[in-house]
Amino acid sequence: MTMAGRKKQAEVIIHMDEVTKSFRTGERGGQRLDVLRGISMEIRAGQIVAVVGASGAGKSTLLHILGTLDQPTSGKVYYSGTDIFALSDDRLARFRNKSVGFVFQFHHLLPEFSVLENTAMPALIGGMPQEEAERRAMDLLRIVGLIGRSEAKPPQLSGGEQQRVAVGRALVNSPLVVLADEPTGNLDSSTASGVHDLIWMLSRERGQTFVIVTHNEKLARQADRIVRIIDGKIELRKPLN
Repeated sequence: MTMAGRKKQAEVIIHMDEVTKSFRTGERGGQRLDVLRGISMEIRAGQIVAVVGASGAGKSTLLHILGTLDQPTSGKVYYSGTDIFALSDDRLARFRNKSVGFVFQFHHLLPEFSVLENTAMPALIGGMPQEEAERRAMDLLRIVGLIGRSEAKPPQLSGGEQQRVAVGRALVNSPLVVLADEPTGNLDSSTASGVHDLIWMLSRERGQTFVIVTHNEKLARQADRIVRIIDGKIELRKPLN
């Protein structure tokens, strides 16, 4: 890796400072449920970070806050030094579109649009000219191995192919980070392995940062770091490989 590449990897792009998240259960306020209890962590450019823990531990809540889909009850989240929840709603929406890519367990592709159109969608929503958006989308479809399926509709694809489209879509705006919530949870082991390999390649060859919520031990072991959530707090551990 070049010195510039090492410098980029060393850069802290996300900093969470004492983030908490609580919910009220039942009617009229009900009881308070503390899901996150003071999360502080840093994520550096080019890392693959695996978030693991028992069901209901707060993994998806953490990911939603990182993705600005939900706000913390208290604490701060900084992207490259910017307090993102201090932004106006419009600026926050623009930030989310351009700086964060999302991959979910269920790909959420639009069945009436082609593979190319689905991949280009975030760029088009962000105001990118169609020609540029489609050029980027085609480049990504080549990388994820689906250049020959660009005109197909999602129902014509296998589950693994649809998830590869979702990965391409997440990358089309060249985001700072891709957040993935159980990206292989709906795939058989062989297909999941191919998606794991794709994520690894994108991280190493393109310097792409990934934060991945997963129950898949193999994927977690491939990560640069494991963030283990226990009782709303985190323990940081090295991968065991």
